[in-house]
Amino acid sequence: MKSLFENKNALGLVFLLPAGVLLLVFLTYPLGLGTWLGFTDTKIGRPGAWVGLENFAFLSGDSVARLSLFNTLFYTVVASVLKFVLGLWLALLLNRHLPFKSMIRAVVLLPFIVPTALSAIAFWWIYDAQFSVVSWVLARLGLIDRYIDFLGEPWMARLSTIAANVWRGVPFVAISLLAGLQTIPPSLYEASSIDGATPWQQFWHVTLPLLTPIIAVVMTFSVLFTFTDFQLIYVLTRGGPLNATHLMATLSFQRGIPGGALGEGAALATMMVPFLLAAILFSYFGLQRRVWQQGGTDK
Repeated sequence: MKSLFENKNALGLVFLLPAGVLLLVFLTYPLGLGTWLGFTDTKIGRPGAWVGLENFAFLSGDSVARLSLFNTLFYTVVASVLKFVLGLWLALLLNRHLPFKSMIRAVVLLPFIVPTALSAIAFWWIYDAQFSVVSWVLARLGLIDRYIDFLGEPWMARLSTIAANVWRGVPFVAISLLAGLQTIPPSLYEASSIDGATPWQQFWHVTLPLLTPIIAVVMTFSVLFTFTDFQLIYVLTRGGPLNATHLMATLSFQRGIPGGALGEGAALATMMVPFLLAAILFSYFGLQRRVWQQGGTDK
């Protein structure tokens, strides 16, 4: 035991063992089981047989599955871009010397720490076709003559769910980027000001390059969270109307659990993996820009 505790490598492995066991039991095993089920015709209450790529071939030709892929990509791209733009703007704003700055930062975090189901229920009330507070205000201002059916029309429902996701996700992006902004030495801004740089030039040539590694990590997590979003969509719309808001995650659940086709649902979930790997690779290559910060050549 004494030699074990004196060996840094062995001691490190001992400390990592509990986390490794948890990851193996709660992550690796479910992932492996789900992948295996995707190649079978397993139903709830009935063990399935190996069918190979049959589930994937069926889903490739299924109009609802293709629509869920479009919805997922549209939802992820639009929401992620909006969260980045608004989060960066909010981070730059909070980085200034503002009165009650600490309290403002705490308030900004509230949408992120509220449970997703509760915030989804709140948005469900805000978007209600008969009692929407947004429609009520717009009607009182004379801007509309009838209440807006936010969740009853396909494209309006898509945009409404994106708005709810952006509201929840902006605080995470803003606070993370704010932490990155505070690591940038003020001397760089002073030197650029002496050289005659405008605020826009300082942002483009100083702030943005030094913030790139943080942006890569933050946006990777943002894309992963958005792509795999389930609770918000399931509580708000259940994938409706006309499957217009079904994401791959919600459709996978619907086919696998309520629908009973575990193999089909698992195959749909497995089809999400390549997109998630692409997001991780984006983070990896984005982190290579850290060499630029350390005085090396930019990759």
